[in-house]
Amino acid sequence: MIIIKVSTAKKIYELIERYPALEVCREDLVVAVEKICESFRAGNKLITCGNGGSATDAMHIVGELMKGFLLPRKIQDFKPEFIKRAEEFFPSDVNYFKVNLQCALPAISLLGETALNSAFANDNAPDLSFAQQVFGIGKSGDVLLAISTSGKSENVIYAVEVAKIMGITSIALTGRRGGKLKHLSDYSICVPADSSYTVQEFHLPIYHMICLAAENEFFEISEENFE
Repeated sequence: MIIIKVSTAKKIYELIERYPALEVCREDLVVAVEKICESFRAGNKLITCGNGGSATDAMHIVGELMKGFLLPRKIQDFKPEFIKRAEEFFPSDVNYFKVNLQCALPAISLLGETALNSAFANDNAPDLSFAQQVFGIGKSGDVLLAISTSGKSENVIYAVEVAKIMGITSIALTGRRGGKLKHLSDYSICVPADSSYTVQEFHLPIYHMICLAAENEFFEISEENFE
């Protein structure tokens, strides 16, 4: 059984207190947090993708994970070996690193590689551009967070198919019906809404919670655990 801290689990409960309609997603939210934390704990990464507004969400998630969100994540608290090596190699810069660098949870979106995406779309198949990146950078143990308000986005579906072939855990973040994505993904969070904009209104607080929970799990200075 996966173990997360009590304070990490509380992030899920606090989200539902603010958005009671998400009670129907409680179990799926717990599983998503557990699977993502399990992946990070094993030294793996989170991969995100989506289209349109969901593309922006996919990049937003990476921004919250790769630097401090609410916690400072000071490298001297969690990466003393880095400080030791910095003092050895670059003693004049070590204090600048200590003040400004923050510990990261490894995450990457599939939206930022404009040259790759446009070249692959032009030369091969536009709807396989996400799948190509999953194939190229993904590894067993990673998690793919696939975002689609309808659950029908073909390029996202193909990315999940490649992830499944490669042993990458997939989590769908979608709307009430979930489309093909709901059934194809290993796990799914189907929010209680149907229109794209109302689905996205639930997606943002959900992925903020996931980022807060993951940050808390690894960078809260506490030994309290939750089973």
